[in-house]
Amino acid sequence: MTTPRIVIIGAGFAGYHAARALSRLGRGRADLTVINPTDYFLYLPLLPEVTAGLLEPRRVTVSIPRTLPDVRLVLGVVDGVDLDHRQVRWVDPDGRHRQTGYDRLVIAVGSVNKLLPIPGVCEYAHGFRGIPEALYLRDHMMRQFELADDSDDPAERASRLTFVVVGAGYTGTEVAAQGVLYTDLLHSQHPRLADQRPRWLLLDLAKRVLPGLDERLSVVADRVLRWRGVDVRTGVSVKEATHDGVRLTDGDFVATRSLVWCVGVRPDPLVDSFGLETVKGRLAVDEYLTVPGHPEVYACGDAAAAPDLTRPGELTAMTAQHAERQGEHVAHNIAASYGQGRRRPYKHHDLGFVVDLGGTQAAANPLGMPLSGLPAKAVTRGYHLLSLSGNRTRTAVDWVLDAALPRPTTQLGLVPPSAVPLETTSPEMITT
Repeated sequence: MTTPRIVIIGAGFAGYHAARALSRLGRGRADLTVINPTDYFLYLPLLPEVTAGLLEPRRVTVSIPRTLPDVRLVLGVVDGVDLDHRQVRWVDPDGRHRQTGYDRLVIAVGSVNKLLPIPGVCEYAHGFRGIPEALYLRDHMMRQFELADDSDDPAERASRLTFVVVGAGYTGTEVAAQGVLYTDLLHSQHPRLADQRPRWLLLDLAKRVLPGLDERLSVVADRVLRWRGVDVRTGVSVKEATHDGVRLTDGDFVATRSLVWCVGVRPDPLVDSFGLETVKGRLAVDEYLTVPGHPEVYACGDAAAAPDLTRPGELTAMTAQHAERQGEHVAHNIAASYGQGRRRPYKHHDLGFVVDLGGTQAAANPLGMPLSGLPAKAVTRGYHLLSLSGNRTRTAVDWVLDAALPRPTTQLGLVPPSAVPLETTSPEMITT
């Protein structure tokens, strides 16, 4: 028999864990290929700590060649799939168009920033989905303080020291929580700005922060944010963005040079090119995570509209927890298609969530048990270390050093604003 060819598109939570599980199950009995724009799996939950200067960028990137030596990594951006002839097409970093065949295909292209038809947002806002955006925001915060320090105009100073985060979900809440601590540090290093403190706003149309999570987590996060001085506004969002600031839906105008877009995600636009059935923009799959009419094609993670068997009639949420487990589940079902074990429907109960609020604060509900403060912080960091597939020791060391040494506060200048436009997809966006 010929060696089975298995191609995985994307190396986010779903794609990476599918590849890792297949590598362990196959043990050289399958030709595994991962097509991804970068050579790493990005651990998104720790990205706010990169922006806050707590972790170095490489801590949240897990090398695919090092951790998955039996998997062939192909650097490229997939631009099409021929389902009839079982071919995947992609463009490599040199701009060359290439293609390969497959016997089994795993679509794990993930998600990108959700865009809304709000004037000025695409021009003046920046998302938070990858390393470039995290590094850009880190430099941008420092740059605003240095420019404010150089100005004698109180209005300009206030504008530069105002930071607006749109979206109080998981990402937006953590960005605001980590960001306000970092700007407090920057403020302490600029005595000329002593009479003008930095200002943070966190906006969401929902009635509370973390609207998709347990209300007890929401209460903890809201309390910590407000105690740190974050202006949390629920039921409010941006109506228009301009160079000078944002007009809010309640009529208020906020002068700012910093607009961070964290309103959520949508499936990668590549999903629309397949010509397959979709549900809410996600690929329709059955309970085994296979695409109807194409039993050799699997979809998982944010790109898949997987039925939630724990809540009949609903779809699984677009979370890292589901993506990771769906990737592993797809691997087992692919192995079953070759006679190794039997295929099983995907069914997973949430085990709880953790939200790192910076400093000694966090909110968590492991197995439904609500925690806050130091106990939640210990659970949160323990969870992240266990979930990381690499860099655990270095990450832990960075956390220890942060408790003992001052954080670096210099600009690297590596990512210009033009490199992180909101309306386009960066390499990291494709892989989550």
